Amino acid sequence: MDRRAWLKRGGALGALSLLVTPSLASSLTEREIRAFNPRPLSNPVQLNFNENPFGPSSKVRRAMTDAFDMGCRYPDDLIEELAHMLAKKEGVTREHIVIGGGSSEGLKMTGATFTKNGGEIIAARPTFLAMMDYARQWGATINWVDLDDKFKHDLDEMERRISGKTKLIFLCNPNNPTSTIVDKSRLKDFCESASKRTIVFSDEAYYDFIEEPDYPSMISLVKQGENVIVSRTFSKVHGLAGLRVGYLIAKPELANRIRENMPANTNVLALKAAMTALEDDEFYNFSLNKVKEGKRLMYATMDKLGLEYIKSHTNFIFFKTGRDIQRFNGQMLTEGVRVGRPFPPYNEWCRVSMGTIEEVEIFNKALRKVMS
Repeated sequence: MDRRAWLKRGGALGALSLLVTPSLASSLTEREIRAFNPRPLSNPVQLNFNENPFGPSSKVRRAMTDAFDMGCRYPDDLIEELAHMLAKKEGVTREHIVIGGGSSEGLKMTGATFTKNGGEIIAARPTFLAMMDYARQWGATINWVDLDDKFKHDLDEMERRISGKTKLIFLCNPNNPTSTIVDKSRLKDFCESASKRTIVFSDEAYYDFIEEPDYPSMISLVKQGENVIVSRTFSKVHGLAGLRVGYLIAKPELANRIRENMPANTNVLALKAAMTALEDDEFYNFSLNKVKEGKRLMYATMDKLGLEYIKSHTNFIFFKTGRDIQRFNGQMLTEGVRVGRPFPPYNEWCRVSMGTIEEVEIFNKALRKVMS
C-alpha cells in the first residue's frame, strides 16, 4: 500500500460557563468539571505543548492544599516515599528509581552524565530534543538518523551507526512529534542487542496513550539488568505538567551515576500531587478517554478535508498541511489556535495537541477555514 493509504489507516465553573456556548458546555457534567478541572478557554487556544487540558484533579488539588503546612520542610522524605511507590508500581527496587523535576530533567542529566567528557548520542530526526540539546553543551556530538518512510525509528540504521564512541542511543517511543511507535516485534530485540554495546535510553513519556494491545515497555529489560534507561512523566496523562515531576528507571549502577548529577529536587506540593495522582484511577481513565474522543473528532475533520495524518499513539496528531508550516501556523493563529512549532525536515507537517472537546471543536473550525 502507498504511504497515503498507510497514514490514513494508520478555573472555576462560572468562569468556564462564560467562555463556552451551552451546547459545548454540556460535553462535561458539572461533577466532571469539578472533579477533572478542565482548563478555561484561552485566546488563542493553545494546542502546541502536548499538555493534558485537564487537571490537576480534585483529589490532587486537595492533596496539595493539605500539604501547604509542609512547605517549610525539605522534600527528602517525600522523595523516598514516592520512590518506593514507583518501585512497587514498576516492579523494581527503590535503587532503580531516580526522581527529578519532570522527565526532561532526567533526559538532560542522563545526557550530561554519560557524555560530559565527549561522546556520541545516536538519535532519530525529528524527535524530542531535550537530551541532545543539553548534552551538546557538555561536548557531545549527535549522530542523527532520519526516520524511515513510515515516520518510525530506523532501527537497522541506528544499529549500524553504533561505534566505540557511542555513549547513548535515544529512543523517544512513542515519538514526538510523529506519534509513531517502534514495531513491537523489533523493539525488544533491538534494545537488548544494542544495550550490549552502549546504553539505550527509552523515553516513554507517552506510553499510557499507546493503543496497540500488549505493547511492551522497556522496563522489562531494566529488570533483566540490561544497560537500558526508561523515563516516565507525570506531565501527560496525570495532568501535572506545571508541577514538574518525572522519573527514570534504570539498574542501580546507572541510576546512581545519574542521581549524583541531578541538580535539584522537586518540591513538597509536586511530590504530594504525584503520589495522589498514582492512585487516582478515575482521572487517569477520564484523561485517556477524552484524548481518544478528541482524536476521533480531529480525524473526522481531516478525513473530510482529505489530509494525510498518522494514526496517533500519543495525545497529539501529526498531519500534513501541504503548505509551509510557518505560513500554516500564522493562518491558524489568526483563527485563534496555536499549534506546534516546525519539525524539520517535515516542513509541511503540523503537530497539534489534544485539548478539551471545546478546544478541539475550535481547532476543527479553524482548520476547515484555513484549508478551504
